[in-house]
Amino acid sequence: MSKFSASDKKHLRSIGHKLSPVVMIADKGLSESVALELDRALNDHELIKVKVNIAEPTERRALIEQLCEAHKALLIQAIGKIALIYRPAKNPNPKLSNLLRA
Repeated sequence: MSKFSASDKKHLRSIGHKLSPVVMIADKGLSESVALELDRALNDHELIKVKVNIAEPTERRALIEQLCEAHKALLIQAIGKIALIYRPAKNPNPKLSNLLRA
């Protein structure tokens, strides 16, 4: 995945600010069903928030990096338990894409 400039990330953060988390990951980590839902959400919306309910910050950060790598997504921002991640869709749907609706 290509790197984004600071202004690109700032633009994505401004769009992501009003979004709610669409995927929640609990103590059990990244199960197959959560991975499928995350993939579907990225295909539909491109830019999503993920809530990672893990108390330990280093474990939480490692899991966020792992899911970004597994889904070929780019971490835009992580604050507390919320991560904003982005993956461009091959055929974005104007009714679903958070970028096209912004």
